[in-house]
Amino acid sequence: MRGVTRAVRIGIKDLWLHGLRSFLTLLGVLFGVWSVVTMLAVGEGASAQALERIRRLGSNNIMLTATKAVEETTGGQVQRTSVYGLTYADERRLRESFPAVRRIVPAKLVRKEARVGERTLEVRVVGTTPEWFELVPRRMLAGRELAAHDLAARSAVAVLTESGARKLLAVERSIGGFVKIGTFAFEVIGIVESDVGVGDLPTPDQEVDAYIPMTVCKDRFGDISQRRTSGSFEREQVELHQIIVEVDDTSHVEPTADAITTMLKRFHKRADYKVQVPLTLLREAEATKRTFSIVLGSIAGISLLVGGIGIMNIMLASVTERTREIGIRRAIGAKKRQIVGQFLIESVVLSVVGGLVGLLLGIATPAVIEHFSGMPTDVTPDSIALALGISGAVGVLFGIYPALRAADLDPIVALRHE
Repeated sequence: MRGVTRAVRIGIKDLWLHGLRSFLTLLGVLFGVWSVVTMLAVGEGASAQALERIRRLGSNNIMLTATKAVEETTGGQVQRTSVYGLTYADERRLRESFPAVRRIVPAKLVRKEARVGERTLEVRVVGTTPEWFELVPRRMLAGRELAAHDLAARSAVAVLTESGARKLLAVERSIGGFVKIGTFAFEVIGIVESDVGVGDLPTPDQEVDAYIPMTVCKDRFGDISQRRTSGSFEREQVELHQIIVEVDDTSHVEPTADAITTMLKRFHKRADYKVQVPLTLLREAEATKRTFSIVLGSIAGISLLVGGIGIMNIMLASVTERTREIGIRRAIGAKKRQIVGQFLIESVVLSVVGGLVGLLLGIATPAVIEHFSGMPTDVTPDSIALALGISGAVGVLFGIYPALRAADLDPIVALRHE
C-alpha cells in the first residue's frame, strides 16, 4: 500500500511539472464524461416524462376513440353531415361480451362556450360517469367528483379543470358557484387538476374540460352538433366519442383489445373508431428509451475514445522524455512491474481527474437546462457509474501500451539516451 501511495505521489508530481500539457490531455476525458452524463440526463428526463404520462393512462386500460367519417358534398352550398363514432350499442356489447372487462366509462364530448359574468371561455364538455375519475386519476383540488346520484337525478352539476376554473372563476365563488355552458346553467361542485396529452395518443382529459353527468349531457346537448361557417353547414351525429375499458389483469389487456377490434369491425361498416392500448405504447416507449440511451451513450463515448488517444499520446511522449530516468531506476533494481505501475498510475490519474471534473459539470449542466428551458432532466446513478467507469477504463486501456513500452526498455540503452 505504501508503494502505491508513493507511486501516486510521484505520478502527480510529474504531471504537475508539465501542468499545461497534462491539463490539455485530460480535457478529452473531461468533455467525454461531461457529454455522457448531460446527454443521458436529458434523454432520461424526456423519456421518463413520456413514460409517466402513458402510465397515468392506465396499463390495464384500453382507449376507444371515435374518428371522423368521410365528409360529403352536395349542391352549390357545401353541406357536410357526418354520422360516425362509437355507439350506445357498442357500450352495451362491451359490458356483456367480455368477461375480462372490469369497468367501462363512456364519454360524450361537446364544444361549448362557458360564461361567468362577462368572462367567456370555450370549454370541452365531457358527459361521463363517476368512474371517469377512477380510470383517469387526477388530483381533486376542491369540492367533490361526480356521484351516482348526480346521474340518477340528472343534476345540472359540473367539475371544472383547474385551468378553466382559474380563467372563469378568478374573482367568483368557486365551489357552489354557477357557470353557464351553452344556454344551460351548471353548479360547480369540484375542481380537478389539469393535465396534457402524450404525443399522438388522445388522452381522455384536456387542459380546459367541464365534466357533467352523462344523462344531463344527453338531455341538454343530444347526439347531434352543428356549426355554420362561411358558405358551409356542418352537422355531426356521434353518440359516444370515447369509451375507456378497464381490464381485470394486465395479461388480458392485449387479447381483449384484439377481441374488441374484431367486434367493432363486425358492427361498423367503416373504420370510424380507433383502438389504442397504453400498455403497448408503454412497452414501445421503454424499448425506444433503451435504444435512445444506447445511441446517446455511444455518441458521447466517442469523445472518451478521443480523450483516451490523447492520454496514450502524451504518455508515449513522457516515456521518450524519461528514458534516462527509466534506465537509472532499472539499474538500481526497479522491477518491470514497478515501471508499468508508475506509468499506469499517471495515466489513470489523468483520466480520473478529468472524469471527476467532467462529472461535476455533467451534474450541473442538466440542472441549468431544466431551470432555463423547463425541460425535465434526470441524472441517474447508472449514468454516473457508467461515466466514471469508462473514464477509469480509458486510463488503464490507453496507458497499458506506454507503460509496457517503458518497462521493456533495455537499461543499458536507456542510460546512454540523451
